[in-house]
Amino acid sequence: MLTRERFAQGLTLDQYLAQMSVNKERLAGALARAAAEPVDAGTLERLGRPRKVLVITEDWCGTSLAYVPFVASLLAADPTIELRVFLRDANPDVMDQYLKRGLYRSIPVIALFDDDMREMARFIEQRPG
Repeated sequence: MLTRERFAQGLTLDQYLAQMSVNKERLAGALARAAAEPVDAGTLERLGRPRKVLVITEDWCGTSLAYVPFVASLLAADPTIELRVFLRDANPDVMDQYLKRGLYRSIPVIALFDDDMREMARFIEQRPG
């Protein structure tokens, strides 16, 4: 189970972007485009009002280039929701809680939590494999 303290150790989106060495410009551009597109404000309500969102990724992950900007644009509608990014390879303790089919360290992983760190929903990359 992911604790509040462990969640707080993750990177903010800005920190994640600053440390990137691969795809940094592509992600920055995708984030800017996503911010410019209107998002259905009711999406987060339908998800049950998450308070914290976890993303597990690596900067080389092309699938993350599609999903992370979308998640960031959703969260922009409610600045009280905390987003933390964990690098898969540097955080095996976190990654191993979200193994695809219990075996694979597939990314991206996106998990939503309530105020008490109860998991509300998760998305794990689902390409065949």
